[in-house]
Amino acid sequence: MKLRLWQKLAAVFAALLVLCSLALLGMQMRMALRHEQEVVQRLSLGLAGHIAQRSELMDQAGMREPEVRALFGQLMAVNPSVEVYLLDDQGRVLGHDAPSGHLRRDRVDVAPLQALLAGAPLPILGDDPRSARGRKVFSVAPLVVQGRAAGYVYVVLVGEQRQMLADDLAASSQWRTTLWSVALVAVLGMLAGLVAFYWVTRPLRELTRRIQSFDIDAPTDLPSLPALHDDERDELLILEHAHAQMAHRLGEQWQQLRQQDLQRREMVANISHDLRTPLASLHGYLETLAMKEATLSVEERRRYLSIALSQSAKVGGLARALFELARLEHGQVQLQWEVFALPELLQDVLQKFELSAQSKGLLLDARFPQGLPLVRADVGLVERVLTNLIDNALRHTPRGGQVQVALSVDADSLWVTVSDDGPGVDPALRATLFQAPAALGPRRGENGGLGLLIVQRIVQLHGRDIALLESAQGAVFRFALPRARP
Repeated sequence: MKLRLWQKLAAVFAALLVLCSLALLGMQMRMALRHEQEVVQRLSLGLAGHIAQRSELMDQAGMREPEVRALFGQLMAVNPSVEVYLLDDQGRVLGHDAPSGHLRRDRVDVAPLQALLAGAPLPILGDDPRSARGRKVFSVAPLVVQGRAAGYVYVVLVGEQRQMLADDLAASSQWRTTLWSVALVAVLGMLAGLVAFYWVTRPLRELTRRIQSFDIDAPTDLPSLPALHDDERDELLILEHAHAQMAHRLGEQWQQLRQQDLQRREMVANISHDLRTPLASLHGYLETLAMKEATLSVEERRRYLSIALSQSAKVGGLARALFELARLEHGQVQLQWEVFALPELLQDVLQKFELSAQSKGLLLDARFPQGLPLVRADVGLVERVLTNLIDNALRHTPRGGQVQVALSVDADSLWVTVSDDGPGVDPALRATLFQAPAALGPRRGENGGLGLLIVQRIVQLHGRDIALLESAQGAVFRFALPRARP
């Protein structure tokens, strides 16, 4: 039979309670027996001395056996619970009135006798001559004949007849009482254990039910639980809170994974579309060159090759962007931390776009205050971030417009702001701007819209983030880099 946890705990508790009750009952019975022995021994402590005063027990010639048997018989007839023995000074039994065959030993250990005579604490047990190993309470007195110690009068206070009668009377009632007591304790212990452990394990059963019914696709709201204080010691309540938080976290992560998977599929579809267009154009122009090579003029051949090379460059740029994004997302890029001046790096990047900006009639402007602190970052990756943002701004700024890069500083970061006069980003797409290339809409360039994703991953590797700011015209991107500590 398979039991529940609270039933197992109750059964173990009841078993332990029964064992403890049996042990306590045994101890009580033992203490009661020793108490009875001490009472009997104290009441009859002078009995042996009274008998020893009878001088007719022994004379100069030795024990007077007829008188001893007669006296012992009279004493045992008057008080059947006692047995009287005459011992020599070595403990050998000299006289008794035991029936034939009832005497099991002919010597008594004299050490307990001497202890009793010396006033040792009671009860003291001595050898029972009618039992091979039995020990009982006794009374003893030295026997003196004509001023000389001749032996001992030894009285067993719980004789054979009394012991047999007590055993017969007590056997059935004692065991019946013991069994009923143990049964009552077991029943009460089981009931108490069932109620106690059923109540104690109720939170655990509720937690088990929640775990069994946990659905990762369900809403991730935390269940209503009592407030958990810092000094809380209830392990089950702590476990409930931990499970609720874990379930909430798992639900959030699962939803994020599903969203990321959906975005990844959309990105693959978008990238596939971006690849298909230049590849089809590249294939078409190469096929035309191959089929009409003899009829094409030099100018036409040169134009077709130029278009094919341009489409090939688009495919190459998209492939490189995909490879770089994959390395960033899978943790294959290790930052090479350096301390450097960001304005100097910005001037170098702007020089690369001067001719391009002039050819389009655009103004490329950099603004930053003097005395900016150094930054601690990866120079190559920061250059890639600036290049992507400035290139993106130049491509979407109309002729006569302006692209501006501004630097500012706060307590722990140096901020970079890149703004342009282009059409900006549709407000409906701002929330998902850094999640999928599809969100860029018309701002997707030759790299399939992966440029901003790459920029975001690089900035996040530096422990910071990038955002698209609200702007009346154009797009304004702002990100931070960590300042170098002295």
